[in-house]
Amino acid sequence: MLSSKAYNDIRPRYYGSGYNIYFNEVRFNGNVYVMSKSSLALSSLPPEVTASLQALGEQLALARLRRKESQKQWAGRLGVSAPTLIRLEKGDPSVSMGVYATALWLLGLSDGLAELAEPGKDVRALEADVRQASRLRATRTRTARAAQLGRKGGEQ
Repeated sequence: MLSSKAYNDIRPRYYGSGYNIYFNEVRFNGNVYVMSKSSLALSSLPPEVTASLQALGEQLALARLRRKESQKQWAGRLGVSAPTLIRLEKGDPSVSMGVYATALWLLGLSDGLAELAEPGKDVRALEADVRQASRLRATRTRTARAAQLGRKGGEQ
């Protein structure tokens, strides 16, 4: 059984810094090891998102191969390491969106990025706007009818 001092030395400690960036600190044999803590958002991705990222990574890898560029050359053009490029080509969600966007830009495909979240394509929000407008119209109609009935009743 570990003494309380030994347990405190190997127990992870969590530190927050900035925008929910957390680190694990583990002390072992007098050394301190700091490791980034895995993000809950990355570990709980919907299957559709994971599949889309994998497909994007495969398509980026295919585009690199069609241009006959090595991973080292392409990583240099992207400004990342070769291991990061390999993770990107596998669709790893921990690779930053900026790296994916730069890869698309290098391929001449970045024009569509801004259109991905275009408000006109947000069908759920548009449907909610229509429902809200319908409710507002129904309320106004009931109010107007009540006002008309009140005027007719007062004229008699």
